Formats: sequence, C-alpha cells, structure tokens
Amino acid sequence: MSRWSRQARVPDRVARGAPLIAASGVTVELGGRAIVRDIGLEVRAGEVVALVGPNGSGKSTLLAALSGDLPVAAGAVELDGAPLGGWSPTELAMRRAVLPQHPVVTFPFTVGQIVRMGRAPWGTTPRAADDPAEVRAALASTDVTALRARVFTTLSGGEQARVMLARVLAQHTQLLVLDEPTAALDLHHQEVVLETARARAVAGDGVLVVLHDLGSAGACADRVALLSEGRIVACGPPQEVLVAGVLSEVYRHEVDVLTHPTTGELLVLPRRGWIGSAPPG
Repeated sequence: MSRWSRQARVPDRVARGAPLIAASGVTVELGGRAIVRDIGLEVRAGEVVALVGPNGSGKSTLLAALSGDLPVAAGAVELDGAPLGGWSPTELAMRRAVLPQHPVVTFPFTVGQIVRMGRAPWGTTPRAADDPAEVRAALASTDVTALRARVFTTLSGGEQARVMLARVLAQHTQLLVLDEPTAALDLHHQEVVLETARARAVAGDGVLVVLHDLGSAGACADRVALLSEGRIVACGPPQEVLVAGVLSEVYRHEVDVLTHPTTGELLVLPRRGWIGSAPPG
C-alpha cells in the first residue's frame, strides 16, 4: 500500500525534550546550485528555535526542505522519528504546520473559512470534534475574531498575515514552522506572535521560526541558529550566538549587543554613523 492510499497514522504526543524534527547533512540545490549545505539542526518538543541570517542566506529554502516542500540533494530529515518522505501528505499535516513567507489566496474565502482549512488533516479522526473550539481559539489568539465574516482579499496586509497564522494555529500540530511571521505586523501584533510561540513551547510544542529582528530572536528563542551563505555558522542559546563580533561579520555591518538593565534581554543595535549628522544642503 502506498503512502498516498493507506489510512493516515495519527501521531502520539512527543515527550518534552525529544526531537520533533531532525536534519543531518542536508543540502538543497536549486537551478544546479547549492542553496544550503551540510545542515544539521533539530527542534525538540518544548523549545523555540529561531533561524536568523542575512537575506539570501538560505533560511526559507531550509524551512521548505524541513517541511517536505523541497527535495534534499543530500542528507536526511526525520519527522516524528521517521524519514520525512515516508509520511503521506495528511500525516505530514498532522505533525507539522507551516506558515510560508508569502502565502497566496486568490479565491474569495472568508476569514472563518480559511482558518477552518487548518483543521482539514483531522477530518476523519476523533480530533475533528475539536474543530469549532480550535478555530475559535486560533481566531482569538491572533486578534482576528471580529474579521471572521470578512473576505480575505479585502483585508490589509497585516490582517491577512494574522489570518494565515490563525490557520496554522488551528491545525494544532506539535511542530510549528513559521517563516517570518512578524514581517507585516505592527509592534503589538509582533509581540502577540512571539508570545504565542513561547506559549506553545511552554505547552510542550516545538517552534522553528525565521526572524529578521535579532532582538526578538534573542527574547523568544531557546536556541538561535545563525545562517550565512547557506551554512549554519553558530547554533546555541541566544547569549552564545548573538555576539557582536560574529553578527558584525555575518551581516557585514557593525553592531552592538547590549543587555537591558531591567529585563536582561539582549538588545542588538546597528551602529549608525549618520545619527546626529547635519541634514543635506
């Protein structure tokens, strides 16, 4: 029986600290060129792992490979203890929920319909009974309940981003894979997303999230993986990875890393030589 026709295997809960997904020696090629090379990375139940790095360093490509949306040229990816390619599409959707960087919706679906799509993998399982509660919770956690009857394409960019995140949250898998979930959001809703990621980790889920804001990565992540030119050049607790010298070299811009005097959070600030300079003319 092929993986497409067999009865979907419903996942058991993975114990806190155990790997949800693990990559070893992963290389991904596009157009005959290696975009990411020899990547080793895992996300464990109960942690947030932030993936950071300059534009073009391979973050989105790596996420697509770990999600099963891109083939790997070398190496292996295991999800829930088994090779990624051994799971059917429904089984994948029961184990990891993916928020792509640029989700596209062209049909006039309402917000409620889109969020409910996240429940599709569970339609033939006992967890289908949770659909209404999961949809309500996802709408509330992303602050889009009031938009439920609105047509998606009539929303602002930030509202659309929150709706797509709600769809992913409604899927309620133990692993979340989020590609720049805060990019289109205002300050308040950026914080809502980071708080949601932390809450899911506290509950025993795993979150792999691409972030451009290094301060946000330091605040919400248990571990940070820093990519440069398709390779992970540092991976570990934020205090070990978000180091001024390393970041300055990778981003090709001098930065300062400070400690907030009250909260102890890491503050990553670019050096700006133009601050205080006289206006032109």
